[in-house]
Amino acid sequence: MSYLLRVQLPDRPGSLGSLAVALGTVGADILSLDVVERGAGFAVDDLVVEIAPNALPDTLITAAESLGDVRVDSIRPYSGVLDTHRELELIDNVANARDDRLQVLVDGIPRVLRVGWSTVLDIGPQGAYRLVGSQSAPQTQAASVPWMPLQKPLALDADADWVPEIWRDMDTKMAAAPLGPSSKVLLLGRPGGPDFRPSEVARLGYLAGIVATVLG
Repeated sequence: MSYLLRVQLPDRPGSLGSLAVALGTVGADILSLDVVERGAGFAVDDLVVEIAPNALPDTLITAAESLGDVRVDSIRPYSGVLDTHRELELIDNVANARDDRLQVLVDGIPRVLRVGWSTVLDIGPQGAYRLVGSQSAPQTQAASVPWMPLQKPLALDADADWVPEIWRDMDTKMAAAPLGPSSKVLLLGRPGGPDFRPSEVARLGYLAGIVATVLG
């Protein structure tokens, strides 16, 4: 079984090694590591960790936080493909798609940015509406989207009035970015969290900008 473990730890030499040793004591193997954010004296990392099928994921939290200065932000089952060039692959797939390139985009984004679902919204005479959605995107759609049109990428308030109740019940964290100068917006959802870090929102904005150029 593989899990995506988001941890906050001191940004100093040896911290990651100590974490690896601690996880190793419960039979966990680190398969990949992504640095999500660095701040004043701390780092936030995403680790894909593999444990035995009969092992409990709670043991990962206990092992990591046994270090004292390590905090686990979240832990989620992970079934994605490990790829150090995820963004480039997605951009290439969108550029070379013969059919609906927006669908290719929303299908690939969850793996790239490690979210639960993604959609592309647009604005028409009757207001905002969904153009395409990933397979895991919720069937329930927002009746109104007051933050559109969007000028820059941002993390959205998960408790705002416009958020469908079922999204709130699932504690869905959200971020969005404009797809170039058009009125289209790329919306991401992460049921159960964790919150989108500023670096993740920036990464979403860069990717959406590049994809918008590809889409023309």
